[in-house]
Amino acid sequence: MSVTTAASVGNAPKPYLQAHFAPVVDEISATSLTVHGSLPTELDGRYFRNSHNPLPGVVPPNWFAGSGMIHGIRLRGGQAEWYRNSWVRTPALDGAPYRRADGSTDLTASVAGTNIIEHAGKILALQEQNLPFEMTPELATVGPYDFGGTLRTSMTAHPKEDPATGELHFFSWSPYPPHITYYVADSSGEIVRAVPVPAAGPTLQHDFGLTTNYVVWLDMSLVFDHTNPGLPFGWSDTYVPRLGVMPRTGPAEVRWFEVEAGALLHVGNAYEDGDGTIVVEGPRYDRSAWEVTDKFTLGAPGHLGTPNGGAVQTRWVLNPGTGKAGEVVVDDLVTEFPTINEDYLGRPNQFSYAMAFPGGGLDEYAVVKMDTGSGRTTVARMGDRRMPGEAVFVPSQDGTREDDGWLLTLVSDTSADASQLLVIDASNLDTIAAVELPRRVPSGIHGNWIPDSDLG
Repeated sequence: MSVTTAASVGNAPKPYLQAHFAPVVDEISATSLTVHGSLPTELDGRYFRNSHNPLPGVVPPNWFAGSGMIHGIRLRGGQAEWYRNSWVRTPALDGAPYRRADGSTDLTASVAGTNIIEHAGKILALQEQNLPFEMTPELATVGPYDFGGTLRTSMTAHPKEDPATGELHFFSWSPYPPHITYYVADSSGEIVRAVPVPAAGPTLQHDFGLTTNYVVWLDMSLVFDHTNPGLPFGWSDTYVPRLGVMPRTGPAEVRWFEVEAGALLHVGNAYEDGDGTIVVEGPRYDRSAWEVTDKFTLGAPGHLGTPNGGAVQTRWVLNPGTGKAGEVVVDDLVTEFPTINEDYLGRPNQFSYAMAFPGGGLDEYAVVKMDTGSGRTTVARMGDRRMPGEAVFVPSQDGTREDDGWLLTLVSDTSADASQLLVIDASNLDTIAAVELPRRVPSGIHGNWIPDSDLG
């Protein structure tokens, strides 16, 4: 990891190290946390959330180069038993470079700071250039995880577990052809499919779509550019942006649909509609939105102080009959980190949730719920100087409706120098419980709820 010390930085303070994003300097643990309201007793497990948190005195060259730190809260029996935070102990934490002296790559030299998931009883911290790192339920680092020696490439930070089969679908991206390799691991964690994706371009592939029968690739306007000092991608007005549809089984054949110029970092959901069309939804960036966002990740002049410069929820409808793609803006709020009830992943869904940023009619941060049936958006404002994170959906055990369940989100409050874990009723966005944490938790990236039942 390329770093400089704080003393050597002569420019203005980096926005990804300030305010809501200011890193913590140590690891702590606290028990018997104070709860306001009433925690649902069926929430029996752990909420883990990843973030970039450089070591004290280290100023990473961009937001995503900061070392990964997991923040965890243990809930059981209506109580919040503990909070703890831990750096993911990878070679990069000790300064090991991604590129070795001989030019080869060290897939274990990961900051492991983007996401944390569970599959087949393994808890994995993810950063897409590298191998996953396995963590214990108490947030100790086990080490790099390569699916029993069968994964010899990097792994996306956004794998998707099919709710019907338990399979984990993911991919590896490379700046060299083949740019994408598609993988499937079965419910026991064994890789059962690994195929290169033909004709994929050298574009940013941070996420992808998964439907009942297809994988959807995002080959859009951010093209690999190793000269970019932040993410090694730059906006291209000449590259033809496309969405690619590939069957999950059988020959790796992709049908490409040309779309308008744009970038899509996170897919809310993708599914096959009743008429055979394929629907993809997520927050789309146009060029100006992306360029302002990129300035935040670098700390360059002109950033807005938030990591989202104007992405808006968008729906693409891909028609295999005509070969055409339609596109419509679902809502003009500035949103990111879309989530759904993952029992509906790859299937038609009515509700999606997101974090809303100032802009598009809002002057503060919020959690929002979008209803594709009615077109209505419900907004839960967080209040002055309070910033929520990604809202993770946890279904109710006895739920019968898609939105029967709760949203879990960590809130950074810079006015009180404090944080809470909010438990929000997903049906109406009312907060039903708030867990007081022993410190302010920096705003971060992605996380997940891991029920005890998934850990055996």
